Amino acid sequence: MKTISGFSKMSKNQKIEWLATQLDPEAAGLVMGLNDFWHQDEELQKKFDEFSENTLTNFDLPFGIAPNFLINGSVYSVPMVIEESSVVAAASLGAKFWLERGGFEARVISTKKVGQVHFLWSGDKKNLEAFFELHKNDFINSVSFITGNMEKRGGGIVDLSLVDMTDKLKNYYQLKVTCETKDAMGANFINSILEEMAQVLKRKAQSCDFFESQEKDLQVIMCILSNYTPDCLVECWVECPIEDLGTFANEMSAMEFAKRFAIAVKIAEVDRSRAVTHNKGIMNGIDAVVLATGNDFRAIEACAHAWASRDGEYKSLSTVTLTEETFKFSIIIPLAVGTVGGLTSLHPLARTSLAILNNPSAPELMQIMAAVGLAQNFGAVKSLVTTGIQKGHMKLHLLNILNQLNATEAQVDAAKDYFSDKVISYTSVRNFLKVH
Repeated sequence: MKTISGFSKMSKNQKIEWLATQLDPEAAGLVMGLNDFWHQDEELQKKFDEFSENTLTNFDLPFGIAPNFLINGSVYSVPMVIEESSVVAAASLGAKFWLERGGFEARVISTKKVGQVHFLWSGDKKNLEAFFELHKNDFINSVSFITGNMEKRGGGIVDLSLVDMTDKLKNYYQLKVTCETKDAMGANFINSILEEMAQVLKRKAQSCDFFESQEKDLQVIMCILSNYTPDCLVECWVECPIEDLGTFANEMSAMEFAKRFAIAVKIAEVDRSRAVTHNKGIMNGIDAVVLATGNDFRAIEACAHAWASRDGEYKSLSTVTLTEETFKFSIIIPLAVGTVGGLTSLHPLARTSLAILNNPSAPELMQIMAAVGLAQNFGAVKSLVTTGIQKGHMKLHLLNILNQLNATEAQVDAAKDYFSDKVISYTSVRNFLKVH
């Protein structure tokens, strides 16, 4: 493929036509069909084009609903955007299971987020500490023109500290700014604070009368918020008497199920290979809600996995507490989300998702997401310790296989009936279609 200059200045049609000329005829034909996915509403399409850069078309994902989530006494139908049907099905089944057993309880532990001014400075540490204490309020006051509106909503800077990182990297320090951003995710807010504060930091250092000459040369390396938000935490749990869990496949008793479930989660606490898949299941549910509400699933994913490794070993995000009489399944997870600003306000489906959820605050959305993640995890582990994961998963995957094989409507109906009690695989479905 050839290099090109000025690609970003081309129209969408020009970009598509250029790309098609670089490909073989089959691929070029697919590329030339990308305008089939444009919105007919030109204003709406313009809005979508402006969400990103060098856009050619739109990439559709299914927008579904998982109903019957009873969370803190309120029932929600939760929007989920994901391409895997088994995820929405598992979340829905988990929600229904716990609807009859008291539902999900959740609480927000804290909602603080952090940004850092990373800088290099050589000199007597005591001088830097004295300099920081002398000017700490000046740094905070210097960004009041940025924080004013947030402070009116109850947010703003809640702490500013000097962090010594010289044991990790020579001359490396941080200004750590802890913020409360209320219902906004707050990335732009925090980054604006950091960049302004960095300029004040450099100016104050240059004019500090008790710094030696070399100490006045404070070098700011970068200013950026952290997507690791261990102080933006939510806890969610379900709990019931073991006998109320009911009975399961193969006449498994409630007590046997509870014990097997607890061991399965314990395995995810002690084995990294299992923990990754276990936590991926939790994030299946959470990410689908994050996408539906226009939040940043990459940041939330990265933070969740860092949180799972906070003790030096990668472990399960969820835990089970089992007594002789009670089963409790819970999760504590950092979720930095917003319900105002960014895509949450600009994307029409994100706005619709929030409306379906009765326009929650950011803390309320944290609780909803945690409940969906826990329901998803419960459904997956429940299948694993009872019938096995493939029975339900492949049944939901059957339609995808039939579509890949271009099955007719009559064949689809026949296949659903035939495979209702049989093992499903691509080969078995293909062989079935050859004779039907």
